[in-house]
Amino acid sequence: MPTVAPLDLDGHVVAAAFLGDVPFFATASGAIHRLDHGQKVTEAHDGLLACVRDEANDTLITGGEDGKVMRIAADGTATLLAEVPRKWISVVAAGPQGAVGFAEGRTARVRLADGTIREFAESRSVEGIAFAPKGLRIGVARYNGVSLHWVAMAGQPVDLEWKGAHTGVTFSPDGRFVVTSMQENALHGWKLDSKPGADTRHMRMTGYPAKVKSLSWSAKGKWLASSGAPAAIVWPFAAKDGPMGKPPLELGTRADVMVTAVACHPAEDVVAIGYSDGMVLAARFSDSREVLLRRPGKGAVTSMAWSRNGKLLAFASEAGDCGVVDLTG
Repeated sequence: MPTVAPLDLDGHVVAAAFLGDVPFFATASGAIHRLDHGQKVTEAHDGLLACVRDEANDTLITGGEDGKVMRIAADGTATLLAEVPRKWISVVAAGPQGAVGFAEGRTARVRLADGTIREFAESRSVEGIAFAPKGLRIGVARYNGVSLHWVAMAGQPVDLEWKGAHTGVTFSPDGRFVVTSMQENALHGWKLDSKPGADTRHMRMTGYPAKVKSLSWSAKGKWLASSGAPAAIVWPFAAKDGPMGKPPLELGTRADVMVTAVACHPAEDVVAIGYSDGMVLAARFSDSREVLLRRPGKGAVTSMAWSRNGKLLAFASEAGDCGVVDLTG
């Protein structure tokens, strides 16, 4: 039976992550808590808005209301990477070769490992940034679509157009697909290797009763799990045209409770599912088998993260009700 080590923090927790085997919890106040032989705290921001794990460096990248972009190391050391005074940094992304993406207003920026910063102007405000898995390329989510920029090259971006407000963006692990979350309770996808004008270029993933705020690719990239419904909606991406014409899996269905966070296991075709009432389940893709990891608690689950070996799961909530599930127990 899984065991839960609880951690009660003050206020909204934006993200949970592991650096090595140490769980980290980034709070909206700007404090980064870690459970490393006791609870330790790094004051990183005066108001934290975004936090992602940089897999290449095993660090965290954070953005804040103080206009700062920080790198948080496994020992809690905070390093300033960039600063845009009097601006809110609500979008951050970690890329290959030490590159870091961030945005404010209509400007997306990429900081390279040597400290050089490249700027990319958009016609509308930047809502999301993601790095492609191959090559130094970014996708920028904005109103009416996504802009694809090669970071090292000047020139016009590739525009992936679809009407509406796109609020987040992700590349499939093999780089064949770009998927956005939208304001209108839907996902939209583009197949990057299709011929211009081909029917397979667009993928519409609709029917959500709420906005999709959490996305997670499975270990081999064959599935994309999403929140925004009373079940984890898991789209198949193994075929050459992705989910076109194929129904998604619906895992962990609960009649009247919404899924608010999803996190795919690092090795198995299993997804952790967090709900609006604080409950956490794990569900297997092959047979929909469920394991209860945590009973309902205080506040909706905002973020979850697996340890590298897949034996620990950290979870965070909007009420500061956090913890670590040990699946070996």
